[in-house]
Amino acid sequence: MADPAGISESSITAVARQCQTSETTVLRFCRAIGLAGYPELRIALARAAQGEETDHQQGAPVSNVITASDTLAEVVAKITHADSRAIEDTGAALDLSMLEAAVELVATANRVDIYGIGASALAGQDLHHKLHRIGLVSFMWPEGHLALTSAAVLQEGDVAIAISHTGTTVDTVDALRVARRRQAATIAVTNFARSPLAATADVVLTTAARETTFRSGTMSSRIVQLALVDYLYAGVALRSYRSTLDSLERTTAEVATRHGLPPGH
Repeated sequence: MADPAGISESSITAVARQCQTSETTVLRFCRAIGLAGYPELRIALARAAQGEETDHQQGAPVSNVITASDTLAEVVAKITHADSRAIEDTGAALDLSMLEAAVELVATANRVDIYGIGASALAGQDLHHKLHRIGLVSFMWPEGHLALTSAAVLQEGDVAIAISHTGTTVDTVDALRVARRRQAATIAVTNFARSPLAATADVVLTTAARETTFRSGTMSSRIVQLALVDYLYAGVALRSYRSTLDSLERTTAEVATRHGLPPGH
């Protein structure tokens, strides 16, 4: 990770020697992260190195690490770069077949229950709000006991969506397990495809969050979780384009009356 360009130009023998391990272990590592073998790892690293070089040529920060000597302008540049690249990486790496499966499940669900704790609850609340505005029955449960209670009464035809950056948040994982046991369809939104949450889900949607010094864990994941929620919502909305627009127009008109405007303005 520290020298992707260097590793991409090295043989598997050289890498094994540098890591003080065997070529077989390097190959197992490649397969563990979803690659067919070492040549695919070299290609992926070369592309990553090229992307970083292009960023630097365009004036992007050399590092996302925020130091005590950084100016406020440098901090803004580093966070902006990290967030924009995270969204680009999430969109580029997203498994569209998984997204299509999630859209189908949500669009045809009797009800959609959403679980998320802490920062992940913000993305969950956003999804709940969007689905509710287009007429889908949805609930957001940001607390562990309430999530379990919700999951316990789900049934076939319902959908449970669990959001967790690490995929290891116990309350979120447990709620999704109960939902699956109740034969509800399960969807996970996580940064780690091999996490316990992902293992519990029928459909896994992965993000690609980039961290900066003061935004580790779920804080840095919020921007890409919101982007992924938008992908899912837009896909569902497209399934019933005309009725979605009608619902959005009605809800917008009613809210406008709270601002002293007549309906339709």
